[in-house]
Amino acid sequence: MFEARHTMDAPTTTSADNGTSGGGGGWFTPRKQPSTSRGGEPGSTDGGRRSALRPMGRTAPGDEPHPETEDGTPPGARGHAGTEDLAEARTAASGDARTAISGDAGTETVLAPWPAPAPDAAFPEPPVPDPAPRPAPVEQGSPDAILVRRTMAEVAPVADKVTSYFYALLFVRHPDLRSLFPAAMDTQRDRLLKALLTAAEHIDNTEILVDYLRNLGRGHRKYGTRPEHYPAVGECLIGALSKYASAVWDAETEAAWVRTYTTISQVMIDAAAEDELRAPAWWHAEIVTHDLRTPDIAVVTVRPDQPYPFLAGQYTSLETPWWPRVWRHYSFASAPRSDGLLSFHVKAVPAGWVSNALVHRARPGDIIRLGPPAGSMTVDHTTDNGLLCLGGGTGIAPIKALVEDVAEHGDRRPVEVFYGARTDHDLYDIDTMLRLQQVHPWLSVRAVIDQLAHVQLPDAIRAYGPWNEYDAYLSGPPGMIRSGVDALRNAGIPRERIRHDSVEELVAL
Repeated sequence: MFEARHTMDAPTTTSADNGTSGGGGGWFTPRKQPSTSRGGEPGSTDGGRRSALRPMGRTAPGDEPHPETEDGTPPGARGHAGTEDLAEARTAASGDARTAISGDAGTETVLAPWPAPAPDAAFPEPPVPDPAPRPAPVEQGSPDAILVRRTMAEVAPVADKVTSYFYALLFVRHPDLRSLFPAAMDTQRDRLLKALLTAAEHIDNTEILVDYLRNLGRGHRKYGTRPEHYPAVGECLIGALSKYASAVWDAETEAAWVRTYTTISQVMIDAAAEDELRAPAWWHAEIVTHDLRTPDIAVVTVRPDQPYPFLAGQYTSLETPWWPRVWRHYSFASAPRSDGLLSFHVKAVPAGWVSNALVHRARPGDIIRLGPPAGSMTVDHTTDNGLLCLGGGTGIAPIKALVEDVAEHGDRRPVEVFYGARTDHDLYDIDTMLRLQQVHPWLSVRAVIDQLAHVQLPDAIRAYGPWNEYDAYLSGPPGMIRSGVDALRNAGIPRERIRHDSVEELVAL
């Protein structure tokens, strides 16, 4: 587990505030404007000085938020911070499991007791001894991890209330942070909270957690997140958890959350500070072509305003001028190109603000913004294993990029691509894939159409193989990824050789 930082102050590493998106003159404001001295910003860090942390505790009368409002801010309360005077300042903490906060708690069934038989004085029944109690299962993990997960199990049935109360506390106590979030919070919901809880869930898994947190820390730069924001978020996180996990909450549990959140926030702050030295917080990009392949799928190609380094198989976050501060993830549809252009395959989904804007509204000449690249679904060029690639719908975009990457490295390792779609109409990029197959004899492309074959993409791979000498790559809807992983495991591919980025679980601020 990470070394716990037994401090009640804010994490200390500072990160510059360039490329912010909140407040000011809008997100088209040039990045290289004269910056305000940090010393003049209330609550900011100055060099190595620790940020001041507002005392936290139970909500005082008159400071109780109203989580039933959409963005968590009660009418007339915006701009009002809490006024309780506590004797002790505490750092805030983060939360646990992705499944706990997003899962369905179900319903509780109450069973009535069996009716007692009529007493028989002549032949009384001997008392039935109670069965021996079963030993409680041994909880695995460090003491802090056990307490964190115990808390999350307690709040799982009221996940929505925890989320609403968290944002209510954040916006009432720290109204200045409201500008970092979208105007309509129904597009945001639990993304920030879910990210923190996901990190806390894996507090004992250093390898997974460090990569996850570093990506979050780098990605948060595009929102204008600064080191002094982390204590405020943690304060409200502990406030929400302590309210709804009161049955298991005690001083020991709170201390575990403090240590956990301090570790989480420090990794993210350090990653942001390191990233600042080599990359901007975000890139402007001009749309140069807009190719409508079907009524609801477009291939959008953009030119960044400065070099944009990435790897084939990765993805980025994207913001349009029509929905400020609303970011969505899209995979790169090609390997890095010599002309520096980037392509994305976008499908307009019902009620999808960003996707519908990109498919139906965007035109050449429009300017969008790009966040930093992320994702680990990249080719390992140190091995000769074949590639087994499953792409469903627009998930074929990063698969195409992987094929181009193998070709550019001169590899002649076998690459098997299964391109899944519901109808033949949805195979919008099949011609491109077939042309690649004609050029590269090591590439095989198979289309799997649900309505014709009456079989789903993951099931189709069982008819081919064996796959024990292949590394697997999956991209597509979350349901396809889940069933695909199961099918590949059953086909004998070890989990460590199955790569995918389930974008629905990649949450950010």
